[in-house]
Amino acid sequence: MEKGLHRVLYDYLLKTGISESFASYLNLFIVLVVALILAYFLDLIIWKVLRSISLKFSRKSKTNFDNFLVINRAPRYIAHIVPLFILFRFIPFAFFHFEYGAQIALKGLQILFVVLTLYIVKSLFRSINDYLKTKPRFRDKPMDSYIQVFMIFAWFIGILTIFAIITDVLIWKFFTALGAGSAVILLIFKDSILGLVASIQVSINDMVRIGDWITFEKYGADGNVSEITLATVKVQNFDKTITTIPTYALISDSFKNWRGMEVSGGRRIKRALIIRQKSIRFLTDEDMESFKKIQLIQPYLTTRNEQISAYNKTHEINKELPINGRNLTNIGVFRKYVNDYLQSNSAINKGMTLMVRQLAPTPQGIPLEIYAFSSDKRWENYEYIMADIFDHLLAALPYFDLEVFELPVSLDSLPSK
Repeated sequence: MEKGLHRVLYDYLLKTGISESFASYLNLFIVLVVALILAYFLDLIIWKVLRSISLKFSRKSKTNFDNFLVINRAPRYIAHIVPLFILFRFIPFAFFHFEYGAQIALKGLQILFVVLTLYIVKSLFRSINDYLKTKPRFRDKPMDSYIQVFMIFAWFIGILTIFAIITDVLIWKFFTALGAGSAVILLIFKDSILGLVASIQVSINDMVRIGDWITFEKYGADGNVSEITLATVKVQNFDKTITTIPTYALISDSFKNWRGMEVSGGRRIKRALIIRQKSIRFLTDEDMESFKKIQLIQPYLTTRNEQISAYNKTHEINKELPINGRNLTNIGVFRKYVNDYLQSNSAINKGMTLMVRQLAPTPQGIPLEIYAFSSDKRWENYEYIMADIFDHLLAALPYFDLEVFELPVSLDSLPSK
């Protein structure tokens, strides 16, 4: 019956008196035109039906996954499936007298079906990726890397299938041949394999998330991670430039991730004042009375002075020289002042480490380091808080008869003519 249907148009053309050769070509042309027109209109109808169904479903659905399917054209690709099968069915009718041409046309449609399947898979994976990015749990995960891995395998299988269709060789024989050339394949896909391993390790160890502030001196990166893919990590620097880093560099090289600071209770302030050593001295009774006018340390000076006087009197210390017995120094009192000043500063997190320490002497002087944490971790506010603290401390130094070190480049330090 089916074989007879193949000849209906052809036999009709012969009855009109045209030659067999011309009837064969005319039959081929007419059937192909009819098949293509039918497939085109059927494709439009199916697409409109799918679009109408997806719109109705999206209005009733509580999830937005179907919206991402439409955005990534998944229904549009699915609508091509039925017209493609229609073309498959019309091949025997069209190529009735062209067996070799029929084989080529069937292989072409099979290849087209494989490519269409890959595009459908790609749109589904992209939709899943876009949907998961809307979830807080997956928003900072490198989902792009995993999608790329799946697509690499999908395209790899698809290309093997296309080769099998063209050469009429079974797919498993391709895998056998690829086993012999595995070294070449590993060389070609070296970056992809390294990126895959790196992406898995980065995700499992939670080393980097999208949105993290990282500093990677080797690649000149200092900013927020905007994208993590199979091969690269994109960092938008604070000067708005983009730095691209190989994904595997995150596990092979050292970099700094500031996430710990951002999720903690404060941002560290670690800066020192370099005090000139010649300005450091013991305090006299006159100095004590003068320093007691500084309200922040007045209770401390009163209590401490009484303790020192009692100790020196009990041990009969000769105070003709200040070096004898116990004494206060101007740098020690200033250190106490800085500590009390930080304790009273509302911008400092008191629940974290707070100390004022003296570092080892240097050729420039004595570093007096402030180690504390600001409550506000935002960069602009952090810089303002730190500058405000050191503005005050630099202005307070002369009240303790202390001097900060600076190179002698000012005009008053130059020799007079």
